[in-house]
Amino acid sequence: QVQLVESGGGLVQPGGSLRLSCAASGFTLGNYGIGWFRQAPGKEREGVSCIGSSDGSPLYADSVKGRFTISRDNAKNTVYLQMNSLKPEDTAVYYCAAGGFSICVLAERVWRNEHWGQGTQVTVSS
Repeated sequence: QVQLVESGGGLVQPGGSLRLSCAASGFTLGNYGIGWFRQAPGKEREGVSCIGSSDGSPLYADSVKGRFTISRDNAKNTVYLQMNSLKPEDTAVYYCAAGGFSICVLAERVWRNEHWGQGTQVTVSS
């Protein structure tokens, strides 16, 4: 059974850090492009970062460039999103997705029919 499970979300103060994990089962994550997306209350789901299966240069949304880093550990079949210098506007449910993209794109609509996790809540607040 193909499954993605996110973890690592929580409540953090502005300026703090969190590392989200996306663990895969039922398939080899290293053969897939991986995307991180988020959805804030009342807003559409948006792309945050992605990396293709070819492990080329990752993409980041302008709003997170320089603060977030995507990485993968193929031995653990897990992808991470390191989030630093968090801001209140980063508050959202974060999702990971896996798709057959050697080179990824951040457009959420491209990923809609791919494999998705259930999401993890990130709240940035003092």
